Amino acid sequence: MTTTLRPAGPEDRDGEGHRARRYDICVNSRRVGGVRLITDPLTGPATGRIEELAVDAADRRRGRATVAALAAEEILRGWGCRRIALTVLVGGEAALRLAAALGYTERARGLAKVIVGAPPLPPGAEDRPLTDAGYPAWRATALADRARLLAAPGLTSQEAARAAEAEHRALLPGGAGTPHHAVRLLAVRGTGVGHVWVDRRPPDLPGGRVLDVLVAPEHRGHGHGRALLGIAERECLAAGAPLLGLTVRTDDAAARGLCAALGYRPTTLLLAKPIL
Repeated sequence: MTTTLRPAGPEDRDGEGHRARRYDICVNSRRVGGVRLITDPLTGPATGRIEELAVDAADRRRGRATVAALAAEEILRGWGCRRIALTVLVGGEAALRLAAALGYTERARGLAKVIVGAPPLPPGAEDRPLTDAGYPAWRATALADRARLLAAPGLTSQEAARAAEAEHRALLPGGAGTPHHAVRLLAVRGTGVGHVWVDRRPPDLPGGRVLDVLVAPEHRGHGHGRALLGIAERECLAAGAPLLGLTVRTDDAAARGLCAALGYRPTTLLLAKPIL
C-alpha cells in the first residue's frame, strides 16, 4: 500500500509570500488522516510549519504519520522553505518520538503559571510605564534583541530583522499606548536595568503572555529577571488574567532555571530542523 498526501482544498496565499494548504493522508485512494502546512506567520517563507498532522485511530502504528511528515517536508522544500518547525504539547509522547526520529530538535519551550499573588519589588527597585517619548529608544533595543533571538538555522540576519519589525508593527500599532499591552521599565536606585513587555489579552491564551523580558547585560546576575517577571504577574492580575505564559529558549539555562524556580511549567515544546 502507498501512503501519499493529496490536496484537500485550494491553497491560501497572500501578497507577502505566506502560504497555507490542507492535505489528506491517503493510503491508495482511502483517506486515513490529514495535514495542514503553512509558512510561518512571523518569519515568512523561509520557515514552513506542520501546523496539524493527525492519523485516524484505526490506521495508527503503521508508519502513516512518518510517511506523511516526510511528504510534508518535500512540499515545504518545494515552497522554498529552508527550515521546518512544529509545536508539540507536553505529554505528546508519540509525536515527540516521531519528531526525534525525523531529526527535529527542541529550540524553545512554552511555559505557563497560575498566578495567585505578585511579589513586591526588592528594596531600591521601582518600575514605571514606557512613555511615548521613550518609545523609539526602547523599540530600537527591543528590535535588536528580538532579531537576535529569531536568528536560527535557515534564517539570515536580514530575515530575522524583518520579522522582528513586522512583529512589532502588528503587536504595537499604537506604540507605547497600544491597548492591552504594558511595557514596564525597571530601575534600581535610579539606574535603568531592564524591561518587560506583557500582552494582557492574547488571542491564544486565557491569560496574559510575556512577549519580551530583557535585563541589560551589565546588570545581569542580580535578580532583576525575577523582579521583571513579578511585574508581569502583577500586570496580569490587575487585568483580571490569573494565568501568565511565556516562551524560553532551550539553550538559555539561566532563564529556564529561573522560570522553574518561580513555578512556571512547560506546556508546549517548539521543535525545528533544517530542510536539507
